[in-house]
Amino acid sequence: MYIRRFALFALITLGLFTSLGYAADAPQQAASASAFEVIPPNKDSDLRIFYADGKIVNGTPALEKMNSDASLTLWLAGNQFFAMEDVINAFQKAQPEVGNIAVITLPPGIILNAINKGGWNYEGKDYAMQPDIYASVDLGHLKTLKGKGTMDTYMIYIHNALELMVAKGNPKNIKGIDDMAREDLKIMLPNPLTEGIMKFYAKKVLQNHNLWDKLSGGKECKSCDPTPNVHFTSVHHREIPDGLKAGTVDVGIVWATETMNALKEGHAIDAIKLPPEDSLINEVSYAIGTLTSSTHKEAAKKYLSFLQSDSGQNAYAKFGFINASKDDLETKSIP
Repeated sequence: MYIRRFALFALITLGLFTSLGYAADAPQQAASASAFEVIPPNKDSDLRIFYADGKIVNGTPALEKMNSDASLTLWLAGNQFFAMEDVINAFQKAQPEVGNIAVITLPPGIILNAINKGGWNYEGKDYAMQPDIYASVDLGHLKTLKGKGTMDTYMIYIHNALELMVAKGNPKNIKGIDDMAREDLKIMLPNPLTEGIMKFYAKKVLQNHNLWDKLSGGKECKSCDPTPNVHFTSVHHREIPDGLKAGTVDVGIVWATETMNALKEGHAIDAIKLPPEDSLINEVSYAIGTLTSSTHKEAAKKYLSFLQSDSGQNAYAKFGFINASKDDLETKSIP
C-alpha cells in the first residue's frame, strides 16, 4: 500500500518532485558512463563558490569556475549545507586574504568516491578536480585516504545527534525508535549506501532495537522501497521534511541540526528527542583534514585554525551543531 501511495503522489506532483531531485534519475543514468563520480540531479545548492565580494555562484557555473577562481576548496559531509554560508562568511571576515572559497556539500561516501576518481560529472559534463579539505562523519573515510597516501592528519571539529522528525503536533503519537516497528507508519530513512547518518549511525541504532532487518527487508539501496512502508532516500538532505509536508511520510531519522533548519524554513514539523543510547550524542563526530595533494595548503591551514577558534565553533553552534572539545580540536595523525 505504501509503495502505491508514494507512486501515486509522485505522479500527481511530478514537477515538484523533479525540482527537488526525487524523480530525476535520467540525467544521472545518462552520465553513468563517466569515469568521474556522478552528482545526483538538481543539487545546485550543494555546489557553490563564495566570492570575497559576497557573490555566491551555484551549480554548473560554480563547478566550471572552481579550479580557476577558488583559493580554497572544501568537500564536506552534506548535512552542513545550510550552515556553510554563515561559516564561510565568518571565515572570510577573519581571513579576508584567502579570497574565494569553493564548497561542495554531498554525502561523504559520494565525496570519497569523487576524490578517488579524480572529479565529478554533473548534468552530463565532467569536471576534473580535487579538494584541499575533506570532511566526513566517519573517520574510516579518512583512514581510506591515508591508505592511499592522500591524507595524513585530522581533527574532530563538531558533533551532532540523531532524532526523529515527525509532522507538527506528532499526530501519530510517535515516542521513540521502537515505534518504527508499527505497520501503520509511513517511514522515510536516509539510504544506507551513501548517507553517513544511516551507514555509520542510524543503522546501528535500528540494529540495537532489532528493527533493521524488519525495516530494510535485507536490502540496501537508494531511491527505493525496501519494504511496504519504508522508503530509502536518494540524497536525504531535504527529502524527509518535504515528505512530511507532502503527507507521504509520518516519521524519519534525521540529524538534530536538520530539524532546526527545517523549522527555520517554515516546515510544519516537530522533533522527537532520543535518549543518548539512541541519539548517539556521545559518538557522532565530524572529522576533517587537508589532502596531501592540496594546492592551497596555507589557506587550508588557516581554515582549520578558524574551526579551532571560538568564531568557528560559534558559526556552527548557531545551527544546532555541538561544539568540539579542546582535545577534539587538536590535530592528530590518522590512525
